[in-house]
Amino acid sequence: MALSPDVQQKIDTWLTGNYDATTKADIQQLVATGQEDALNDAFYRDLEFGTGGLRGVMGAGSNRMNRYTLGMATQGLSNYLLRSFGGQEIKVAIAHDSRNNSKEFARIAADIFSANGITVYLFDALRPTPELSFAIRYLGCQSGCVITASHNPKEYNGFKVYWNDGAQVVAPHDKNIIEEVQNIRSVDEVKFQADESKIQLIGQDLDDAYLRQVQQLSINPAAIERQSDLKIVFTPLHGTGITLVPQALERFGFRNVHVVQEQATPDGNFPTVQSPNPEEKVAMQLALDQAKALDADIVLATDPDADRVGMAVKNDKGEWVLLNGNQTAALLTQYILSARKQAGKMTDQDFIVYTIVTSDVLGDIANRYQVKAYNTLTGFKYIAGIIRELEGRETYICGGEESYGFMIGDFVRDKDAISACALVAEMAAVAKDKGRTLYEEMVQMYADYGLYKEHLISLTKKGQRGAEEIQEMMRELRANPPATIAGSPVVEIRDYKTGKITDKRTGQTTDTGLESSNVLQFLTEDGSKISARPSGTEPKIKFYFSVKQPLKSTVDFELADRTLDQRIQAIIEDMQLK
Repeated sequence: MALSPDVQQKIDTWLTGNYDATTKADIQQLVATGQEDALNDAFYRDLEFGTGGLRGVMGAGSNRMNRYTLGMATQGLSNYLLRSFGGQEIKVAIAHDSRNNSKEFARIAADIFSANGITVYLFDALRPTPELSFAIRYLGCQSGCVITASHNPKEYNGFKVYWNDGAQVVAPHDKNIIEEVQNIRSVDEVKFQADESKIQLIGQDLDDAYLRQVQQLSINPAAIERQSDLKIVFTPLHGTGITLVPQALERFGFRNVHVVQEQATPDGNFPTVQSPNPEEKVAMQLALDQAKALDADIVLATDPDADRVGMAVKNDKGEWVLLNGNQTAALLTQYILSARKQAGKMTDQDFIVYTIVTSDVLGDIANRYQVKAYNTLTGFKYIAGIIRELEGRETYICGGEESYGFMIGDFVRDKDAISACALVAEMAAVAKDKGRTLYEEMVQMYADYGLYKEHLISLTKKGQRGAEEIQEMMRELRANPPATIAGSPVVEIRDYKTGKITDKRTGQTTDTGLESSNVLQFLTEDGSKISARPSGTEPKIKFYFSVKQPLKSTVDFELADRTLDQRIQAIIEDMQLK
């Protein structure tokens, strides 16, 4: 692939500009060895804010995560903060995860903020993302950031930006920050020289304040007291969960927690896993093996920045099975609403939130308990937006999304695996107190509401060519939408980019009521829902499948589950997504 003039110009700028010798040597090595594809990928664009902020492979180049792309993003954010909050003291909080370079990147961001006259609260060591969200509101900050690439492989890192309500930046702030970054024409404009007087280290006091809030989420402490020996296996997958999950479980009253020691030490190389993702069984295998050896009651896991929660339970045959994000979110919602009702804590102002690609069983559960349910775009920044919009009028209880994110209470404004781990453990204790397992509770839940089955396919398309392929796939689906899928007529198309819902039977259109997002959904006559969504943070296009059928009895669960699996496979084959 030949280098375009724009790419060549960027390469020349980096080779002649005010960049360090190591960076220049890395670029020169690629040039000398004729690695044009690698150079194109590194320079064909600038890293942009997506649903999770700035994220990319670490290395030299404008499309890589490094001190310069981070520096320009931080300087752009600083400029925007100064423009937005001029005349008052501006404060930001900064946290980082266990990834390679995370600590250094956090310090670089702190230096730049301070050089711009901004007060910085910098965590003294790695901390979970949800604690950063909490710290922003607790300390009265206008903004904050965390250095993390969530559950991505070790080559990645990122810069997740938050606003003054502790939620990730949304429109118009995200676009305005990007404009400020784009206005910086040279790294010479980035103020790298720290003002040490503006940087304050934070740590234990924030931990205690945050954990006090988590502890208040407990709904049934009496059941925990009776089941305090509940045998829990926990793995932080070499990430930040080790800092707070054991403490949170202890504060809830659990006394029998076993940490997977091979994965307890924070390590950005993630030596025991290919990808530190609690969605993947191979990443969870050490925890599952330990649970089997101990005859544990439940397995809990967190990803590197501890915003995603994974869990495993024993089925009716005594085999350990991983629950997916939809099952976890549904179980937690069912438990929290039922426990609140039993404890007399329900109010007419209560509401839950879930995203458009999350299982609709959450809406069914809310309806059963006469609690309002709001549906929103993918990403907890949108869940936080609904909380912000309704604050003072309605009460947020909990919310979740299929990608293993859940948030209980509004003292944090992003998905929170610390509080989720604590409530999952409480849920397991309450079930055991009744002589039941969480697996039995899940099967009963589906017997009550109907069996929903979800599946996700992620197609990775790397580099400039891959990004173009993803856009072409979306264009083709819009231009030539399927009339039937796996033999069932498509009855409704929801295009969140245009904001239109089309009833294929009547031709009538209505508005989605949500802001524009590049997501397309097809609803079929048999109740299936297929969603196509390019990722905002990764070079992927994701296809979500949701199918359902009534479940007459818990004894029919396995047969119904296999039937729905077959329906999903038929949809995948019909859409030629294998």
